[in-house]
Amino acid sequence: MTRIKRGFVRKNRRKKILKLAKGFQGSHSKLFRVANQQVMRALKYAYYDRKKKKTFFRQIWITRINASTRNGGLAYSHFIGLVKKSNVLLNRKSFAHLAVHDQEAFKKIAKVLPHA
Repeated sequence: MTRIKRGFVRKNRRKKILKLAKGFQGSHSKLFRVANQQVMRALKYAYYDRKKKKTFFRQIWITRINASTRNGGLAYSHFIGLVKKSNVLLNRKSFAHLAVHDQEAFKKIAKVLPHA
């Protein structure tokens, strides 16, 4: 069998990993083996947290809507039920934005909903 020389392939692979590990502390950014483990771990958490971010933002929106609806004397679950019944096309993100930035518009929407 012929001998395989890995010169630039190995060098490029290691440079790529060490570039991704830039900013890590100590040997985690200097030594290839340690840096490779840390980069794989970091990429795993980055993937996981991109998914988790969606859940986190939904929780924030629900909290903001709940705070505004409670000020108007209505519970969050009751408010969302009325929104669904009356076929309002705004989503939780839009309601949360209105609740924080334009409270008058939010109150008008809440008054328009048919109270049961």
